[in-house]
Amino acid sequence: MFLSTKTILKNLLKAKNSLIQLKTYLKLLDLDYASKEVKRILAKLKEESPTIRGIFSYLPKEGTSLPYHVYSKFQGPHWLLAILADVGYPPGDDDLQPSITLEMNWLLDKKRWKRKPMIEGRKRFCASQEGVGLFAALSLGFIDQRCHLLAERLIQFQWEDGGWNCDKKPKAKNSSYHESLWPLRALNKYYQNFKTERTRATIKKAIELFLKRELFKSLHTGEVIDSKWLLLSYPSYWHYNVLSALKVLAECNAINDKRCEAALTLLEEKRLPDGGFPKELRYCQTASPTKRYYSPADWQAVNKKKANPWVTIDALFVLKKAKKITINY
Repeated sequence: MFLSTKTILKNLLKAKNSLIQLKTYLKLLDLDYASKEVKRILAKLKEESPTIRGIFSYLPKEGTSLPYHVYSKFQGPHWLLAILADVGYPPGDDDLQPSITLEMNWLLDKKRWKRKPMIEGRKRFCASQEGVGLFAALSLGFIDQRCHLLAERLIQFQWEDGGWNCDKKPKAKNSSYHESLWPLRALNKYYQNFKTERTRATIKKAIELFLKRELFKSLHTGEVIDSKWLLLSYPSYWHYNVLSALKVLAECNAINDKRCEAALTLLEEKRLPDGGFPKELRYCQTASPTKRYYSPADWQAVNKKKANPWVTIDALFVLKKAKKITINY
């Protein structure tokens, strides 16, 4: 027996971290930035949310330089901008301009792009990087010519099966799920702003890449491709998993395709008695800034018996869009 969705929402909206409240209002209750509830949170978000304070403490200010690479996992602006975009941080904050500039200068650097080879007619590059950059810029309100350049790059170099891959083996012809989910999400966001037929066609092909394998099954055997894909996590960064895929397909209005049913059933089976969802895998660490995979924001530890608010919001968003639950508050 699960607690009611109303009870879960009440708990999320009482969270001490105001960023959890913000994402709940935006993703589950469909409020916008003009609503009084959201305005109240935004007015003090930088002061009251430990997550936002942690993120901004690692973002560069105007006239300063970074002691690490923009892509540094997971403290570089590349990742922090992606998280801000995902949690619903409002667009138009000029304090993010230095980070956006660093990100775009890196992604659009001509020397960087020249190092990405064309092998057997396929451009080999980590398209998740372009996808993250494009999604962040669009979501955070930095929409300019650089966004068009990134979108065009993704559209032009999409592989035949609908995705992207950085695999340099000449025989590699299947796209990488890790490298293809962020580009799909970014191009869907791009299409919402610029409704071009080429973008729509690219999105359609990319969606089919995931659906034809029911998000996690081998085309040849029907077996699970990678058991880690079935584990719930937040944030997942560049790592692919079923929840992240379902979230993107929900954003693309493709969640009601019957080929999502197996993944949706798997998600529903992970629901805890309190109605929330657990965090089963962690990709970052918060113990030491000098070690790899450091995150300046704490997303809570793995706990398979306790609901994680970030995972829970994403899971409920997916189930709501798939019409598996009704959210009333």
